[in-house]
Amino acid sequence: MSDFTTRPEIRGTFGVVASTHWIASAVGMGILERGGNAFDAAVATGLALQVVEPHLNGPGGDLPVIYRRADSDETRVICGQGTAPKGATIEKMRELGLRLMPGSGLLATVVPGAFDGWMKLLEEHGTMSLAEVMEPAIYHAREGHPVLARVANTIAGLGEFFSEEWPSSAEVFLPGGDAPEPGALFRNPDLAATYQRIVDEAEAASGERAGQIAAARSIWSDGFVAEAICDYLAEAEVDDGTGLRHRGVLASDDLSGWRAREEAPLSLDYHGWTVFKTGPWGQGPVLLQALAILRGIDLASMDPCGAEFVHSVIEAMKLAYADREAFYGDPDFADIPMDVLLSEDYAASRRALITDRASLEQRPGKIPGYEHLAEAAITRAATDFGVDATRSVEPTMAHLTERRGDTVHLDVIDRWGNVVSATPSGGWLQSSPVVPGLGFPLNSRAQMFWLEQGVPAALRPGARPRTTLTPSIATDGTRWLSFGTPGGDQQDQWQLIWFLRFVHHGGNLQANMDSPLFHSTHFQGSFFPRKAEPGHMLIEPSFAPEVIEDLRGRGHIVEVTEPWAIGRLSAALREPDGILRAAATPRLMQAYAVGR
Repeated sequence: MSDFTTRPEIRGTFGVVASTHWIASAVGMGILERGGNAFDAAVATGLALQVVEPHLNGPGGDLPVIYRRADSDETRVICGQGTAPKGATIEKMRELGLRLMPGSGLLATVVPGAFDGWMKLLEEHGTMSLAEVMEPAIYHAREGHPVLARVANTIAGLGEFFSEEWPSSAEVFLPGGDAPEPGALFRNPDLAATYQRIVDEAEAASGERAGQIAAARSIWSDGFVAEAICDYLAEAEVDDGTGLRHRGVLASDDLSGWRAREEAPLSLDYHGWTVFKTGPWGQGPVLLQALAILRGIDLASMDPCGAEFVHSVIEAMKLAYADREAFYGDPDFADIPMDVLLSEDYAASRRALITDRASLEQRPGKIPGYEHLAEAAITRAATDFGVDATRSVEPTMAHLTERRGDTVHLDVIDRWGNVVSATPSGGWLQSSPVVPGLGFPLNSRAQMFWLEQGVPAALRPGARPRTTLTPSIATDGTRWLSFGTPGGDQQDQWQLIWFLRFVHHGGNLQANMDSPLFHSTHFQGSFFPRKAEPGHMLIEPSFAPEVIEDLRGRGHIVEVTEPWAIGRLSAALREPDGILRAAATPRLMQAYAVGR
């Protein structure tokens, strides 16, 4: 790997924060400077990202966190992924004439889980008060921040739609009737007031830190926030990308008492590293499956920017993602054969399918007793659902349109060795109308359910949608690594490429982050309109021309993107001697790592 970097790898011993926006990274570092730990800093960073990247995440969205406590060496997952409402049934959607869940609007809303997920992390592992960690987000919402060009352009592209169809969104994002200019000071006073009221009511409810955080969680699920959401949903009917107007089905008893939960991660050993991911309610296990397949291929001998490396990784990802579509879903509601999917015997059988030619087939695995799920996934991938693809809201990257949403990511390590990796998303300004008075929209995460009985990702009341959100932590027994990226279906692809280069070819964190990236769109997409593009892949033009031609000669359908158009990775690492390292992608010119 080249030692060239676009910016220095951050190194220190006190603490590091990396996120997808420089303001949020500075917020997290400020919390560490004031004596907070990694959990306090992660919460403050996450809440700040809701303010400065509202096109990528919001309070009404969702949150997976993987963390490691220094005092226990235990790695755990917090699932802040809200569940489907009681009224969200396949029968209900069929009655409305739907074949797919909408990609935006109110019908696709599940319980908003991000806020409670952050509060759970703060309550159980943080040290600072509710007011201290919420203050930076309140400040930037009230006093303003220089709005990103991509945020401004997204709002401008939706301005007419907001004015005509989602007037509550126009009130927040079109102040004075106009979209903000790139770099202009942008405020969200309604969101500032919402968060300040939560703090005020929580402090009035208890004089103790823990009591205040518990009160904030109740205020969200049963207090004025829940009341405002339910009052709005009781009457609102909005355009949701189907060409029709629908009401939401989220109700007060769905919100009341819902809480984020903690659970064990899944893990896999790869060349001396143990990698931790969420369960199959997220897409995280696909990275583990791809590692298991690639564990038997000599990647270390390959040029990490060469055609053989790209081909091997792409073909492994196709196989892992095919299994995602067939077998993943909420394990509370479906029997998911994860033991088989992560076994060496199964990985070897999948590895044997990789040849020197690009596969153009969807090939989920053949697991006894689960054959019907594989067949159903193959059928879905070949189905034309008859939807207008121009209304898609698929999260993606710079090579696609400004109107599409995405995700954010953060990594934090403190001087004590606590590690946090989190990938918040949902509740984008494009996803759903702003709830009047609250300053934020709800999510559209239910679009990831299938309206098909008997499959693991089928729509069911109380089930978690199988999301693409997938933070990562890894350890070699002495070092601890936190990493991740936004990017929808691409998240585990970009992370996989980065991690493989890190393990097999060294280089510092930033050098690997600056290296050219690629990804596949071969498999079924997770977002409306759920299309698959067999054999299709995207690659940055910084790959050598002969590499691109070699890939085309193997049968890949290669689309070369604009320069620096793929991936928004960040990472942080703790060495055995206490040295901390961090890096963030230069792509889009907004992610930043800070530390000392």
